[in-house]
Amino acid sequence: MSPRLDTPATPSSPPSPSAQVRRFSRAERWVHRSTAALMGVCVLTAACLYIPQLAELVGRRALVVTLHEWSGLLLPLPVLAGLASRAFRADLTHLNRWGPHDRVWLRKAVRRVPGPRPAAKFNAGQKLYAAWITGATLVMLGTGLMMWFTHLTPLMWRTSATFVHDWLALTIGIVLAGHIGMALGDPEARKGLRTGSVRREWAEREHSLWRP
Repeated sequence: MSPRLDTPATPSSPPSPSAQVRRFSRAERWVHRSTAALMGVCVLTAACLYIPQLAELVGRRALVVTLHEWSGLLLPLPVLAGLASRAFRADLTHLNRWGPHDRVWLRKAVRRVPGPRPAAKFNAGQKLYAAWITGATLVMLGTGLMMWFTHLTPLMWRTSATFVHDWLALTIGIVLAGHIGMALGDPEARKGLRTGSVRREWAEREHSLWRP
């Protein structure tokens, strides 16, 4: 009787490509990174202009003002450039399309109901954030131009624009902090924006109605 030969243990193989699904194209990731960078410059320079301690620490107010103005003026450009990408235009359609599952997602989120919530490629929270930040950016751009080109509008308009610009800037800072906090709590979502791909298991759990 021949001795039994044990089958050697095979090393664990890396996840198969089918375990990953494509979530974002290179153009979409570029739009997100460019917009985030410009928004970051806007927020940081605004903080340096309005918080006395930061203003004293940084100094060079004229340079900070210039950076703030031009980063705000350039903020819409990544999105406009992204319109050349078919994938980016498709995602804009997804963000603007609401269904009954979005109401279910919002209701569960507000009531903090545990368990999965139905979502397509983007959940209702992401859709709300995208719509809000788009509107806020346009308002900030309009009021900022009124404050920059003072000779184009009456004094009352400029005063009102300054009030709206300042308080909306504070609101944007708070909302962005919440957005970043949510991203920090979901490493797989960050991986999708970094590499373009996510685990299929994550996609099926968090975006059960999405068909990549």
